[in-house]
Amino acid sequence: MDNHHAAPSVTFWGAARTVTGSMHLVRAGGLQVLLDCGLFQGKRSEARQRNTTFPFSPATIDAVVLSHAHIDHCGNLPNLVRQGFDGPIYCTAATRDLLAVMLADSAKIQEEDAGYLNKKRGAGEPPVLPLYAPRDVQSTMRLVQSVPYLRPCEIAGQITFRFLEAGHLLGSAMIHLTVPGTPRDRTITFTGDLGRRGLPILRDPAAVPPADLLITECTYGGRVHAPVHRLADDFAEVVRRTVARGGKIIVPAFSLGRTQNIVYFLHLLVNQGKLAKLPIFVDSPLAVRATEVFRLHPECFDEETWDLLQRDADLFGGYLVHYVHSVEESKALNHHRDPCLIISASGMCETGRILHHLKNNIEDPRNTVLIIGFQAPETLGRRLVEKRPEVRIHDKMYPLRAEVVVMNGFSCHADRDDFSAFLGPLAGQVGKTRLVHGEADQATALVQLLEGKGFRDAGYPERGETVVLE
Repeated sequence: MDNHHAAPSVTFWGAARTVTGSMHLVRAGGLQVLLDCGLFQGKRSEARQRNTTFPFSPATIDAVVLSHAHIDHCGNLPNLVRQGFDGPIYCTAATRDLLAVMLADSAKIQEEDAGYLNKKRGAGEPPVLPLYAPRDVQSTMRLVQSVPYLRPCEIAGQITFRFLEAGHLLGSAMIHLTVPGTPRDRTITFTGDLGRRGLPILRDPAAVPPADLLITECTYGGRVHAPVHRLADDFAEVVRRTVARGGKIIVPAFSLGRTQNIVYFLHLLVNQGKLAKLPIFVDSPLAVRATEVFRLHPECFDEETWDLLQRDADLFGGYLVHYVHSVEESKALNHHRDPCLIISASGMCETGRILHHLKNNIEDPRNTVLIIGFQAPETLGRRLVEKRPEVRIHDKMYPLRAEVVVMNGFSCHADRDDFSAFLGPLAGQVGKTRLVHGEADQATALVQLLEGKGFRDAGYPERGETVVLE
């Protein structure tokens, strides 16, 4: 059959039965289009194999449509380009600006990881090469084209798509694709990562468009987050009790999104008199650069944040927070004896400066490790959440004596009640629904919720599984 007239299909190559490495291949109208191209994060050996080798030829991909700039959604783009992709990469304007920052940082990490592995390789073993280099990032950024929300954009005259606000991260978008056909067009909606209702800073998600195929994330499909107003109070209480016993609060946080949310909350709590001022350090060069991008895109903010900006030009804490730039400044924090709050990356405690802060602080019972985001299996962050008696950091075991507090309410992912509100109205207006970016228990819970609302064909696809829109 002529590929131009074959029924559209989607193959799930990433974030299938896991929460990482988002990548879905759409075949339609004779084109091959990727929705996201993220890094798979997990065990080093599996991650390297999955990220290095694509299950298709990159040179055959016609375009990439990107939902947002988190590294598990965009981080393998330079490798795709390195291996022959040279088509357009479509995203929103804010995502494009964040992409330049995120990919440059990722290339640096790839080179550092390769250097670390090469020091450990045995005699006669081939050298480990970085997944990609800064020059690949530069080549990638030349392909990026920003598209405004809601404006229809054509891919090679065959597929039309629109971006809609996803409310998850600055610039994040749902993607709604239309494929011309006979007797009627076919439609696909990919939610990307969906935000929550009523979170500060960003606009709430737009209405999810009905479609023949709905691809939705399900990270917290079976859980309910704490209300935002209670979240701020609980956060303040953790800080107050740690300070009272003379300890430090160590917060592993993703540099993009989560760090800015925490700083915003701290800013409001101090201004409202609910929290006494204390030294606050953001120790992540990437977070510093990402925060600058946030300041450049107030058009993405919700009405409340926009109003606050008119009265207070710096909601990201210039007077309240010290942004740490140099390695020397970061190391000096090890000798800071008084109570303070340190926010550092990475969010799952796998790389970056957070490892040094954990190594220097988890043996002291006065301190608190505050976990504010999802921790994937096999990560140090997950072992901290499980409160293992000992954890390995930089190839050495450390006893975990610090208090560990988990506050998933800071998540910018929709919870069960959000999904009910966002997707419930689509019952009867969706052909097939496939759940990605979630572990099995959360997907099962969301499938049950959707079936209870009348969704006919909801599933949790395996990696490599294909759905055809007959």
